[in-house]
Amino acid sequence: MSRQFSLKNASFGLMLSFMLFMVAACATEPTEGDETEGDASDGQASEGEEGGEGGDLLISMLSEAVSLDVHGSNDTYSSNMTSQIYETLVQHDADLELQPDLAEDWDQIEDTVWEFELREGVTFHDGAEFNAEAVKANFDRILDTDIASQRAFLYEMVTEVEVVDDYTVRFHTEYPFAPLPAHLAHDGGSIMSPESIEADYAAMEEGEEPGSYINANASGTGYFAFDEWVQGDYIRLTKNEDYWGEPAKVDTVTVRVVPEGGTRMAELQSGNAHIIDPISPNDLAEIEATDGITVDTQESVMIMYVGFNAEQEYLDNSNVRKAISLAIDRGEVLEAAYDGVGIEAKSPLAPAVFGYDESIESNEHNLDEARQLLAEEGLEDGFDITFHTSDEQERQYIAEYVQSALEEININVSIDVQEWGSFLDFTAEGNQEMFVLSWSTVTGDGDYGLYPLFHSSNQGAPGNRTFTDSEELDEWLEIGRESSDEAERLEAYREVQNYIAKEAIIQPLVHQDYMVGLSEDVQGFWQHPTRKLMLQDVTIN
Repeated sequence: MSRQFSLKNASFGLMLSFMLFMVAACATEPTEGDETEGDASDGQASEGEEGGEGGDLLISMLSEAVSLDVHGSNDTYSSNMTSQIYETLVQHDADLELQPDLAEDWDQIEDTVWEFELREGVTFHDGAEFNAEAVKANFDRILDTDIASQRAFLYEMVTEVEVVDDYTVRFHTEYPFAPLPAHLAHDGGSIMSPESIEADYAAMEEGEEPGSYINANASGTGYFAFDEWVQGDYIRLTKNEDYWGEPAKVDTVTVRVVPEGGTRMAELQSGNAHIIDPISPNDLAEIEATDGITVDTQESVMIMYVGFNAEQEYLDNSNVRKAISLAIDRGEVLEAAYDGVGIEAKSPLAPAVFGYDESIESNEHNLDEARQLLAEEGLEDGFDITFHTSDEQERQYIAEYVQSALEEININVSIDVQEWGSFLDFTAEGNQEMFVLSWSTVTGDGDYGLYPLFHSSNQGAPGNRTFTDSEELDEWLEIGRESSDEAERLEAYREVQNYIAKEAIIQPLVHQDYMVGLSEDVQGFWQHPTRKLMLQDVTIN
């Protein structure tokens, strides 16, 4: 069923909300209501009578993981799976504060040397021992150019991982790098079994792609162990009975791929799923009206943005990019696609992230200025362009909104919708024109929110899908990550954010809240601000 949007009506917001309601009703997904009871947005486990241990936790998710090799992908759906199987040296708690994980303590012993004391008595799911050699094997692999990891940018400043003794390891960096512990808390710093790494290299020697062995034999130290992956259908995890800490409560977790939002809702209502991820804001009214299910909402450090591929015709012109940005009203996007759940975004960084500055410039909705900029480029009659999106419902809403909004400045937009994995490949290769994507600053530090997305060295899969290439921008980004002076870092990130707005590299839209549907039978669940599903303490009542 198609939807037509019109910006010519002064009551656009009300009309669009009504239209989304009608369309959603056709798909049994009504518009969003207020936040329901059972919200766990404070990062604490959901309240209620504690359920019994055991059982199979059933999760229906929009998209499939791209890879269970933590060096082989950089997307949310993969991270949600790998974070259950693997662990990192340090971790972020619900307030994005760093806490011990596989490392019990750490210290910056020199400007360019960090030392980590490792936890003893930990084994991988395949029986291998966790020690300093295992840590070294992982970071040597992520930096191996033959692996071509999409996450190598996280640790490209690391020049050596030194094994001091069995349970002490030192990271040597090319320059002082204050955010290193925060980067090590990223899922890309997860520690995989050294035996699986060795077997994966052996498979590569036989002509296999990097990660082929790991994807079939994922082995970490986490509270769940990998059991089975039926491509396109489900991934099943089992409880790690030998976990070094507090073990998981359920016996198994089965994560099924269910692309259609209405189907995910039906599964939650019927009891065929305990958790569905994500839900659309227009699902909230139906959840409120249905006994036995609720919604869990979490404020995020995520940015949803419209990106412009600077290597494509028209979009290589900053005036054209700015005109398009000015035609987009982010307030209307927030209401239309998210029913106001979240906040408008002025910058790639959410306000809670180190480096965000309230004073930064922002391209606010202004059709007159947009038309003037196009006229200056001789494009007052407009042109044709394609807007590319993945198959997530809110992103399709955004695409349709942008299509309608740009009609006002004579730009004719066609929409191309792709499955998540295909969309990631497509945009990494630079085939896109305009597109919508998100990025979560999971380290809580502006370096991760800006350097991957805009430094010229990260074009394509690592994050820079606008294919931005600016020496000035690169310089500020490098100062931001290399300086040990906090004030200098903040100034660098202020310059970066203002440059992004001036050149209209992207148009920030929304810092959305994360929402998942939850059966009231589920207790002990919470979402991390980075969107990870926290399943260790989950019980099924």
